[in-house]
Amino acid sequence: MAAADDRAACDVRVQRWFAASRELRGAPSVRSLAVSADQWRRAAEDFAAAQGRLLAVWAAPHGGERITVRAALATERELLVIELSPLSPLSPLSPQGGDYPGLQDLFPAANRMQRAAADLYGARSSDTDRRPWLRHDEDGAYAFVPVEGDGVHEIPVGPVHAGIIEPGHFRFAVVGEKVLRLEERLGYAHKGIERRFTELSMHEGHRLAARVSGDSAVAYSWAFAQALEGLAGVEIPPRAAWLRALCLELERIANHLGDLGGLGNDAGFAFGLTQFSRLKEHLLRATARAFGQRYLLDALVPGGMRHDLPPPAAPAIDQCVRAIAREAATLRQIYDEHSGLRGRFVDAGVVPAPLAAQLGLTGLAGRASGQAYDLRIDMPCFPYGELKVRKCGHGAGDVAARVAVRFDELFESCRLVRSIVEGLPGGAVRAACGAPPADELGLGLIEGWRGPVLLALVGGPAGGIRHCHPHDPSWQNWPVLEHAIIDNIVPDFPLINKSFNLSYSGHDL
Repeated sequence: MAAADDRAACDVRVQRWFAASRELRGAPSVRSLAVSADQWRRAAEDFAAAQGRLLAVWAAPHGGERITVRAALATERELLVIELSPLSPLSPLSPQGGDYPGLQDLFPAANRMQRAAADLYGARSSDTDRRPWLRHDEDGAYAFVPVEGDGVHEIPVGPVHAGIIEPGHFRFAVVGEKVLRLEERLGYAHKGIERRFTELSMHEGHRLAARVSGDSAVAYSWAFAQALEGLAGVEIPPRAAWLRALCLELERIANHLGDLGGLGNDAGFAFGLTQFSRLKEHLLRATARAFGQRYLLDALVPGGMRHDLPPPAAPAIDQCVRAIAREAATLRQIYDEHSGLRGRFVDAGVVPAPLAAQLGLTGLAGRASGQAYDLRIDMPCFPYGELKVRKCGHGAGDVAARVAVRFDELFESCRLVRSIVEGLPGGAVRAACGAPPADELGLGLIEGWRGPVLLALVGGPAGGIRHCHPHDPSWQNWPVLEHAIIDNIVPDFPLINKSFNLSYSGHDL
């Protein structure tokens, strides 16, 4: 890269990352670099030029009123965290104005991450969009971008919705029923997650991590444990790692089953909802018998697993996923051949591959738009390197493609569950995990069912948490939904929205 010499001159501090030596066995290197404001910008430019992706931007307290801003950047062979500190709020360091150079022009998804950092810690980027994102107590109305022209009308939807979904405001600009623009206003579920972490010990934090976004409990609790274990220099027993993978794939299957039923229902096919809900219930009951919880909020703990898998549970899980795969294959044929569903799915909510790449669409939705990136394959943590995961993808980028990827990943996860159960090694399921040293940064990175879940963890004194930033892939994908609805009709929004099924809670820290 062009700035390699500059980086070499930086204060390079290679921390005890989970990825540095153990879990990413032979996968990309991970580096942490303390940079100047100029080097911050040049590093981001280099990654953008190399078609790298922005995983997250976040801020953290540095002591007193000082602030550190970090960004995680990735290519296929490298993961880099750049760190700019200490900043003093409202004391401009960037020649463009603001406390640090903004990255929105390089990575559009950075916009809301930077605005959230300003709301939480006062660190403002040089980008011109200074509207609040997580704070809703400001005076006056939120400044939605106006759309003008003959016949243009605005339709406000939410933040309170008719169903049981979480709050979000959607402002549609339409001509007739055709959508010209959608702008989202989120942050209504803001609940002080980062502050709450600092009130817990390192060994309590995994329970809160699992509840950042409940449908991704395993992904978040694994990412937290991964970061903590890396800082503490703990290698978990192989059986524990295999059981974590089992839990993660069960979580993935459950969410895909729920979404496939919901997508059928949103397209007027209640039969699909009934059948997939039945299959999901079978899976949740099998999960509860195996791990004591339908949703695995407390199964993973620092050092491994809370409980071992009881001997009768393994064949029961195997039997369950085999039955699910058989019935899902029949249901897929019905979905593929049902003219009403095809009429609603095909060419609805299209995100072309070039736009997906430009906007940083990630995870399942990205793979349906030609963005073939899956951490289980591209940055495999143990035991995924041994499981030889098959990557699923599609190029059409419409609702039909996102449905197809869900089906493909459902079948692949069923296969992985069977492989894990059959190849599960013996031994202990938990290792002792002491408190890590204070003020070092650890990173967890797990491919959840929705996409990459990143968690950055800084230890505090006496085994406490100085800072913890959990990052959901919905940060990248919510802005893309605004583009997916353009030129579609308003009644198709619930279907298109469901095809992404993004997290409000994981976004509202």
